[in-house]
Amino acid sequence: MLLQVSNISKNYGIDVILSDITMQVLERERIGLVGVNGAGKSTLLKIIAGELSYDSGAIHKAKETRIGYLAQNSGLQSNRTIEQEMRAVFSHLTDAEKELRDLEQQIADPALHDNPKRYEEILDRYSRKSDWFREQGGFEINTRINSVLHGMGFGQFPADTMINTLSGGQKTRLALARILLQAPDLLMLDEPTNYLDIPTLTWLEGYLRGYSGAILVVSHDRYFLDALATTIIEIERRAAKRYTGNYSRYIELKAAEYESDMKQFEKQQDEIAKMEQFIQRNIVRASTTKRAQSRRKALEKMDVLDRPLGDLKKARFSFEIERQTGKDVLDVADLSVKFPEKDRQLFQHVSFQLSRGETVALIGPNGIGKSTLLKVLVGQREPQTGTVRWGSNVKLGYYDQEQTGLTPSNTVLEEVWGTYPHMEEARIRTVLGNFLFSGEDVLKRISSLSGGEKARVSLAKLMLEQANVLILDEPTNHLDLFSKEVLESALLDYDGTLLFISHDRYFLNKMAERIVELTPAGTEHFLGNYDDMMEKKTELEEAKLEAAAKLASKSSGQPVVEAPTSYELDKQAKREERNRIRKLEQLEQEIASHEEQIAELEVQLTDPAIFNDYMAIQEIQAKIEGKRALLSTAYEQWEQLSE
Repeated sequence: MLLQVSNISKNYGIDVILSDITMQVLERERIGLVGVNGAGKSTLLKIIAGELSYDSGAIHKAKETRIGYLAQNSGLQSNRTIEQEMRAVFSHLTDAEKELRDLEQQIADPALHDNPKRYEEILDRYSRKSDWFREQGGFEINTRINSVLHGMGFGQFPADTMINTLSGGQKTRLALARILLQAPDLLMLDEPTNYLDIPTLTWLEGYLRGYSGAILVVSHDRYFLDALATTIIEIERRAAKRYTGNYSRYIELKAAEYESDMKQFEKQQDEIAKMEQFIQRNIVRASTTKRAQSRRKALEKMDVLDRPLGDLKKARFSFEIERQTGKDVLDVADLSVKFPEKDRQLFQHVSFQLSRGETVALIGPNGIGKSTLLKVLVGQREPQTGTVRWGSNVKLGYYDQEQTGLTPSNTVLEEVWGTYPHMEEARIRTVLGNFLFSGEDVLKRISSLSGGEKARVSLAKLMLEQANVLILDEPTNHLDLFSKEVLESALLDYDGTLLFISHDRYFLNKMAERIVELTPAGTEHFLGNYDDMMEKKTELEEAKLEAAAKLASKSSGQPVVEAPTSYELDKQAKREERNRIRKLEQLEQEIASHEEQIAELEVQLTDPAIFNDYMAIQEIQAKIEGKRALLSTAYEQWEQLSE
């Protein structure tokens, strides 16, 4: 065990943030810490890292355990170059390397050979230091630095780039790169996936899966948690609960747990009701008073279960439209944007169309110009070349990830009501209540809100706009996992046209019907969601390699043997796997149906009305046997497919 947190509590004045939090972290464990915004996840990480005090409880860790903590959006502040900052992580090794070079010079000095004892001491010291240097990875310093910098998107940056010239997002990524190089025994990361593009996210997942230490990560990225976490710790209602498995498994376990708890609660409530009825009927009758009193004592001693609390209150909203657009919604032709002040071409030759009712995702690496492209579409920026033509009856709704449309000095109520002054205050308050702003919350200043709260204010304004075309720039940023699910549901039910930017691969998989990938040379188009796009890219890469192999065979004079490509074999395997999963799901539904029908028939056998009806009992028993035979067959097929 690397770390033990026991009964930690934390209050801010009268507000209880954490209460009796108990958890442990084992070696090489990958823990995802989840909960709604404001649940206390970041507070808990700061307490463990020693950056925040706690009111009660204890934290135990071994003396040799090194903890590394990266706070949310904590950019690296430094006057060094990128190379200097990264090499500073290995200062103990570079110092050792200098010492080794010094010892080598001493060994090479002929004068030392005249002192055999001193010569042996220097050789022994050099041998021990050299072994230690090798064991600590001293010979891999450059490889490790280059690998991490390349993975975090700094592969093309000159080594002498000054850190203070980088953007905020780049400084955040560099801070993450540095802590990965430090390789602490327990790596604690608070929302490390914020503002990372998909290639960087994919690299980070692979790196962390092979990480030698333990990981405790706060994240609202479901794809990331599914790929990395082996344990989920949920903070809800100020308490912590542990679940084994990744995020998807946690959702299943939590739902099953609630269902089981509810059944136990309802069963006990039925039992209590029957006992109370028996007591009321029999307490006054002399012949049954003792039995009634006995039941009363049993009832008083009973450990009465509380009703399961279920999920916390979620935001509730939907996007409605006043009227439909025409069939052709948007035509973008040969668009390009250049930054004159930097003399840099951002993108060019961008062309795509939107039709009514489509849901299209716009993706691409950080810095390629996705947000700038959306600003061009909504008229906030002029393109260098190209045209943007909107169709008929288009009413645009734009969600800006930077929340620049919010006025910091306004209260939440003023912000929304000021945009829609014709609406009654009661209506505005109802809408804000649906977005979890109730009571005094509506009087909070925009400037004091968290990122998630600002996102909910912007979504409330967007919902009231009743736009038939939504342009969304990273709508899931800052939202907790539960708010993301609500947003997905609202957008899936939306009758208008949707164009959105996202690096959330789960969101892309659930929402996108088509993907437009922005590149410096233009756009690439893919039908389907994120997984479909990756499959198509693999297919194209396989085809390219196959064509190159054929060309090489022809040029060498070797006969070309046509054989199934690895892509074709992989595609066939995937098709068979999908068929297997589909059949498994059908069998699971059949099994559930058979079990339910058997249970219903068994209940019929307990009906007093048929106790004396021998023929009816025989008929029901025959049906039960028939259903059990079908159930047995279904189970056998399920087991065969599951192997």
